Amino acid sequence: MTRLERPDREWVMRTYAGHSSARASNALFRSNLAKGQTGLSVAFDLPTQLGYDPDLPQARSEVGKVGVAIAHLGDMRELFDGIPLDAMNTSMTINATAPWLFSLYLALASEQGVDYRKLAGTTQNDIVKEYLSRGTFIFPPEASKRLTVDLICYSVKHVPKWNPINVCSYHLQEAGATPVQEVAYALASAIGVLDAAQASNQVNREEFERVVGRISFFVNSGTRIVTEISKMRAFTRLWDEISRDRYGIGDPNLRRFRYGVQVNSLGLTEVQPENNVYRILLSALGVTMSRGARARALQLPAWNEAIGLPRPFDQQWSLRAQQILAFETDLLEYPDIFEGSRVVEEMTAEICSEAMAEVNRIVEAGGVFAQIEELKTELVRAQAARTHQIETGEQVVVGLNRFAESEQSPLVSAGSRSHYEVDPAEIDGVVAALASFKAGRDRARVGRALAAVAAAARDGSNIVPPSVELARAGGTTQEWADTLREVFGVYRAPTGIRGAHGVREEHLSGIASRLSRLPGGPPRLLVAKPGMDGHSNGAEQIAAAARDSGFEVIYQGIRQTPAEIAAAARDEDVDLIGLSILSGSHERLIAEVMEELLSAGVSAPVVVGGIIPADDAARLKLLGVRAVYTPRDYQIAGIMADLAGLVESERLSAQDPGPQVEL
Repeated sequence: MTRLERPDREWVMRTYAGHSSARASNALFRSNLAKGQTGLSVAFDLPTQLGYDPDLPQARSEVGKVGVAIAHLGDMRELFDGIPLDAMNTSMTINATAPWLFSLYLALASEQGVDYRKLAGTTQNDIVKEYLSRGTFIFPPEASKRLTVDLICYSVKHVPKWNPINVCSYHLQEAGATPVQEVAYALASAIGVLDAAQASNQVNREEFERVVGRISFFVNSGTRIVTEISKMRAFTRLWDEISRDRYGIGDPNLRRFRYGVQVNSLGLTEVQPENNVYRILLSALGVTMSRGARARALQLPAWNEAIGLPRPFDQQWSLRAQQILAFETDLLEYPDIFEGSRVVEEMTAEICSEAMAEVNRIVEAGGVFAQIEELKTELVRAQAARTHQIETGEQVVVGLNRFAESEQSPLVSAGSRSHYEVDPAEIDGVVAALASFKAGRDRARVGRALAAVAAAARDGSNIVPPSVELARAGGTTQEWADTLREVFGVYRAPTGIRGAHGVREEHLSGIASRLSRLPGGPPRLLVAKPGMDGHSNGAEQIAAAARDSGFEVIYQGIRQTPAEIAAAARDEDVDLIGLSILSGSHERLIAEVMEELLSAGVSAPVVVGGIIPADDAARLKLLGVRAVYTPRDYQIAGIMADLAGLVESERLSAQDPGPQVEL
């Protein structure tokens, strides 16, 4: 029997963690490390990701909701209190503001007396997938590419153990990407960044080879195990070929496909959430079973992430799944068990062929940064096809579209919270601490440091050194980002919704026929995303399906203020308003939108979609919301029928106001 002389070392085990304040997140980090977690994966809140401080009024509803608020070096100091940076492998899920958070980390390392050469970890720093799927971009593509390259080139020279970019196909799969698209778009993104680094003249040939060697990837894994194994083997094979043939890298160690994984949160369900435990573990198998394509780091979501923010116990449960897989099974004791498998080899070859053809097409069309609108359209089309397969039952989701009969889950008991809720007092403390921090700093030093950041942005010099000085001087996240906004401007990405038009046309033709006969012409639907949440998949699918249902759709993309939504509703004279929020900030944001609509004289009914607990949904209806849709409402045709009925009712009421009483 073929068996390894020594078992392989287990992968780095993480949980994606962070919420509310640096103090609270530090306590969570320490607790997770004590339970056997071997690396940190920091989740930042939306204001931090988008370059805003917690005291900005427009940011207040989002502070600490999907991650920790980090505004300055004091926050970073508190986040890692008692955690020596030279003994930690830290992954930071940060993109548009990645050079700034990296600079804060470097400034903290200097305070701890840690040599930069001992720092190990990752900055995600992949802006392309933000334009395509996740939405936390700030600057136009060319400026963002430049910032990405600056971080990479600085890191390779000064922080050699750091992974300066984590090319992230995870969110591409969540946005609907097929395995071929996931592989192709991620590899095309890596090529776009490497070509830009090579052209920047910031690194010599030897340093560029190390740039290639430090590129890492962050991928998704779902429950289709054979497909996921084949996808990862294709990734491994193609990256080796690209590194060798396109960039002339001779050292096989520098050509290794190094990747970490978060298994597919999108596949988790709100209904029968106990089933998610099995989904999470099965998804982990797809990226751990094949030794030649095994993940180097793994973080598993918690069973209740489709409901809300996981509690410490929920994260522990997912960590234990990793530990059982690594330490109780014999998975790490054998060579690659899929070597020579006809099925896996054939599927791997097929993915390689189709993905490389798509990579070549993207490169020949000008590269990934020039193809953002086209790739976004393709993803929306693919997502429409995937969700339609779930609606029709072609793709089975147990508990949702098959075997829906269920006992009451003891994990989700009526009247109790099965997830963590951020304490508002903790957020008040974050804002108060920021005011205190600002009051105690040397404003003249901050001003000089900001001027240096602006000068570097304008003259093309590397942005990291002046950013580190700004961190040491006491600058804040928003001050750094606002300085660059002044130089680079801001960007609104394409919505891609034209790509899904017609996917459900035949299934929605009856609704379209009804609405075409409606007095007053086709109804006008405003689809809007208030707040800072950039996850637009649901809004895009509703907008595309509404077009197939006969609505005239107004959708202006992500991150709109309540005032902007009310103005659009008034100016477009809409019949119906659909709001999408997935960040957990629905109560405050919806209340603000309703107030703005009232002030603007808009009486159109409002419906809401998102990850919204039942108690919260009831409160939203008290605010005047007519209907609330959550992930359990997967039948988009049914939602369209509801919306059509609501518009018909409103139109008929307007035509027949009822008996008039003379006074």
